[in-house]
Amino acid sequence: MEDDRRVLLRAMFDAAVGAAAPALCVPPHLPAPPKGRTIVVGAGKAAAAMAAAVEAHWRGPIEGLVVTRYGHGAPTKFIRVVEASHPVPDAAGPAAARAILDLVSGLSADDLVLCLISGGGSALLALPDGEITLADKQAINRALLRSGAHIGEMNCVRKHLSAIKGGRLAVAAAPARVVSLIISDVPGDDLSVIASGPTVPDATSQADARAVLEKYCIEASPAVLNQLSNPAAETPKPGDPRFANVANVLIATPQMSLDAAAAVARAAGFAPIILGNAIEGEARECGIVHAGVALQAAGFGQPIEPPCAIISGGETTVTVRGKGRGGRNAEFLLSLAIALDGRADIFALAADTDGIDGSEDNAGAIIGPDTLRRAASAGIDVVKLLADNDAYAAFSALGDLIVTGPTRTNVNDFRAILVPARTA
Repeated sequence: MEDDRRVLLRAMFDAAVGAAAPALCVPPHLPAPPKGRTIVVGAGKAAAAMAAAVEAHWRGPIEGLVVTRYGHGAPTKFIRVVEASHPVPDAAGPAAARAILDLVSGLSADDLVLCLISGGGSALLALPDGEITLADKQAINRALLRSGAHIGEMNCVRKHLSAIKGGRLAVAAAPARVVSLIISDVPGDDLSVIASGPTVPDATSQADARAVLEKYCIEASPAVLNQLSNPAAETPKPGDPRFANVANVLIATPQMSLDAAAAVARAAGFAPIILGNAIEGEARECGIVHAGVALQAAGFGQPIEPPCAIISGGETTVTVRGKGRGGRNAEFLLSLAIALDGRADIFALAADTDGIDGSEDNAGAIIGPDTLRRAASAGIDVVKLLADNDAYAAFSALGDLIVTGPTRTNVNDFRAILVPARTA
């Protein structure tokens, strides 16, 4: 029975990932070929797989370049794939971003720029603007990742330090037609936040970006502060006529993936309930809340009668105070296990659909009612490890990490809790 629960949770996760596979979601949304040239550019953890899907279904000549995370590449013939560092950029990212701007410059209204955008694109398209250096961008990225800032706040800052994000890629491509095919990895599917919206006008301001730095007490270099105070460096805004020939199309979302997982649970006899596709907050606090929902279902049949599958998506955050290897899904799950305290025969899984939980080699982890008992038997102090942001170490020692390798897509985090039928 225990193995069955673990197999079901993994099948639900695989269905969530599969629903966002570029080979499935890209082809139905491809535009008609233009009279002129077709230039394909893009960035994100799914960018290479998206490029391969375009090549497999495109009729006519095609060229271009996409940038993805190291290890997330895919074979292509006509669209060059560049790999770069994520979540903290390295020199390969700015070089790729500069090459992308060169590719889309000087086009005509008869040409088409097909942009392939997915989560992770913000760090991968790290092209510093003005006097900002790559070192400045790296320092800001590291500070934001440790601060507990949510993705919208982080990308607000990133857009205002970039020469390509925050709508600037679309502006550079004008007057060519721009069609962006976008896989969402952000709560609410905000187009301007996904990969920091390189083809989307930016409603946030330099003042908003400065406020984020102040809120999280992030020190910035003089070049960064100057950039965030220079009116000439503001991002292009909604209503700008240069976006008149731009179409941004969502082709895969977290909700679609949660629905696919719910269908798997239902077929296995577990009534699914989706708590939300955009849940944010501290990972460990979300773990406690999810535990409360699971225990209420197990004890009282509320908000749903078990056997049930409690499902959620979104992107939690971790305010790093310890020195552990962490990962937001592992931290959520360890907090959940502690809060459940081995009760009610409950199993759960939490994993990132891109296959990488933060910066580690695992997608996430899995727990069962014996997790705390096995940890105690192995001399693992789960409370201490959680306090040190070291949930990875706990699940690694228990053999409960989920390792998928890069999935080449990204619709954010997936969480599922299986609650058995109540006993009389």
